Amino acid sequence: MALYEHVFMARQDASPQQVDALIEQFKSVIESNGGKIAKVENWGLKSLAYRIKKNRKAFYALLNIDAPSAAVVELERQMRINEDILRFMTIRVEAHEEGLSAMMQKRDRDDRRGDRDDRPGGRDRDRGDRGDRGDRRGPPRDRAPRREEFVAAVEAEEND
Repeated sequence: MALYEHVFMARQDASPQQVDALIEQFKSVIESNGGKIAKVENWGLKSLAYRIKKNRKAFYALLNIDAPSAAVVELERQMRINEDILRFMTIRVEAHEEGLSAMMQKRDRDDRRGDRDDRPGGRDRDRGDRGDRGDRRGPPRDRAPRREEFVAAVEAEEND
């Protein structure tokens, strides 16, 4: 049997429970056609780069599949029929990644870092008393020459 990585996007107004039900439905399609699911990762709700079928966000999920090609063909057919699925992509791979995918590693890294405002120097930091900043209007500007002064300067040049 061949190894595949399959990622699909479900519409944003589906609940997380509905997405889990979709994953279970697709797992049963693979298993009923002689395959097995090695790993399932639910990446959660993410923003899309552009609108897809009037959705700005989508639920992402990754399935690592070990199955014959007929099972994958049936899985993709079921996904085309399902209205909750916005897009899907299946890629044949030589071996599945061990451990977490890059998307899940990124999420863990973001969770460990915490909110940016919690860091020293974040938005809520106390900047202390900055003291009197003085007159902030800047140096006085020279006024523009009046019309009479301009005409007099031009006439003076012409007379020279």
